[in-house]
Amino acid sequence: MNRGLDVAIAGLGLVLSSPVLAAGALAVKLEGSGPVLYRQLRVGKDGVDFELLKLRTMVVGAETQGAGFAVDKGDSRITKTGRLLRRLSVDELPQLWNVVRGDMSVIGPRPTLRYQVDAYDDEQLHRLDVKPGITGWAQIHGRAALPWAERIELDLWYVRHHDWKTDLLILLRTPLALFGGTYKGRSGGWQQPS
Repeated sequence: MNRGLDVAIAGLGLVLSSPVLAAGALAVKLEGSGPVLYRQLRVGKDGVDFELLKLRTMVVGAETQGAGFAVDKGDSRITKTGRLLRRLSVDELPQLWNVVRGDMSVIGPRPTLRYQVDAYDDEQLHRLDVKPGITGWAQIHGRAALPWAERIELDLWYVRHHDWKTDLLILLRTPLALFGGTYKGRSGGWQQPS
């Protein structure tokens, strides 16, 4: 049932977002040479590698420059178009195709790079017990603004406690998180970053 819902949501998402995706792809192409899509090996469920798709937001060959795979706020390798695409998370839309292909789920921990997984301890490896997702528990609690260790803890909480109600909450909260809000749980509600 989860797989069917994933395909239905991702398929509908691809149809509805196709104008935005097309505009983003055109903007990437107009800004300079290089591919529109960025492909990168990420680690999925049970530690299996897959090719993640994104709209390219950085200069070609960015992994071999500066901080390598690490991307910091204000990174000079991010293109002008890329800054906007990242801020609005439009660069992530091609991952709907990853969901259709079965590499990812709509909801789950964000997929990470092999070198990050190689540094996991035994407990952290449980992040790989579920398919990675486009959005997840850590995303509605602060996204990349959170320290790495805190994101891992939130993902592990999700792996241990997810059910249809948690997934529905994540789906409903994701649009607010995209535009700067942070979910602090039932008692804290939504807070804008200071």
